[in-house]
Amino acid sequence: MSGIYIHIPFCKQACHYCDFHFSTSMKKKEEMVLAIAKEIQLRKNEFNNDFEFSEVETIYFGGGTPSVLTSEEIEFLIAAVYSNYKVSENPEITLEANPDDLSNERIVELAKTPVNRLSIGIQSFFEEDLVMMNRAHNSVEAKKCLEEATQYFDNISLDLIYGIPGMSNDKWKQNIETALSFDIPHISSYALTVEPKTALNKLIQTGKIAAPKDEVAQEHFAVLVETLEANDFIHYELSNFGKANYFSKNNSAYWLGKKYIGIGPSAHSYNGVSRSWNVSNNSIYLKSIQENKLPNEIEILSTADRYNEYIMTGLRTIWGVSLDRIEREFGVDYLNYLNKQAQKFLEDNLLSVKNNILKPTSKGKFLTDGIASDLFILN
Repeated sequence: MSGIYIHIPFCKQACHYCDFHFSTSMKKKEEMVLAIAKEIQLRKNEFNNDFEFSEVETIYFGGGTPSVLTSEEIEFLIAAVYSNYKVSENPEITLEANPDDLSNERIVELAKTPVNRLSIGIQSFFEEDLVMMNRAHNSVEAKKCLEEATQYFDNISLDLIYGIPGMSNDKWKQNIETALSFDIPHISSYALTVEPKTALNKLIQTGKIAAPKDEVAQEHFAVLVETLEANDFIHYELSNFGKANYFSKNNSAYWLGKKYIGIGPSAHSYNGVSRSWNVSNNSIYLKSIQENKLPNEIEILSTADRYNEYIMTGLRTIWGVSLDRIEREFGVDYLNYLNKQAQKFLEDNLLSVKNNILKPTSKGKFLTDGIASDLFILN
């Protein structure tokens, strides 16, 4: 199992909470598409003779807002992957899209491309929330695009944000119920977080928007889990819920520690022993690729790094952390350390062990990231 992630660094406008790499100027979009295709070609031998990377099984367009690309540009980049890698017979090809880009005409166009999964950034069905977040779409577009998309795509995911200041539990449940009314098979949901260099942070500091409260987010998370599990969704990762056979193959590969190549400005790659990331600057990226240079930095992961990553990703998923794997891959000292650090969380019923798999309990799920950090080994 392996995948290719393609970062499209353009957005129509900046959402107040977002700290991902993007530009709101489309002037270099065509040049960027050509550069991304060239990087795909430049890196075609990166995992040569690697059995695990023998086939590409997922292609994921993230961003930014990949739906600002034309259908022709999307097909051009998919063709570049097929030209330079061996692709499996039925790959999962996901396009992140915003509702304002998904007119009926555009959805019909996309359905004719190799894209077979849409990830739609709804965030909320309430107009006041969308205005507060500075989303490019409105609530009417949010519902309209789902009505249209479900006629042409079976595999659809949508994003929702909880913990929004002023949002009651009842209003949050209405958001979830509206999503369910479209019979969507996958939902990703995240707490509203305040990143340092965002407009949201500045708005909070100046008192224009109230700060999110952890206790509200925790209540919303409980409502989310209860409602989706009652509707046959499997809570397979902390922020992700899917019906049977609709888990994200791309994201599941990340969480299971599979190898992947990230293409485009700011994109990350992982080969099992090191992690690399491209420069988060469109101009520098374009210049480097034109000179046949990869504009990236590489970090060799220590044993402690790999252990910490496995703890973090394992605890977030239904697959948990295998104590047998800890001992096999990292040694008995790491296993003893983990057992010692986990003891207080086991006693507080925040973690449990079954069949030698360590997992958060229902009580501990919302606290997973904090628990994981207490299980880390410091380099």
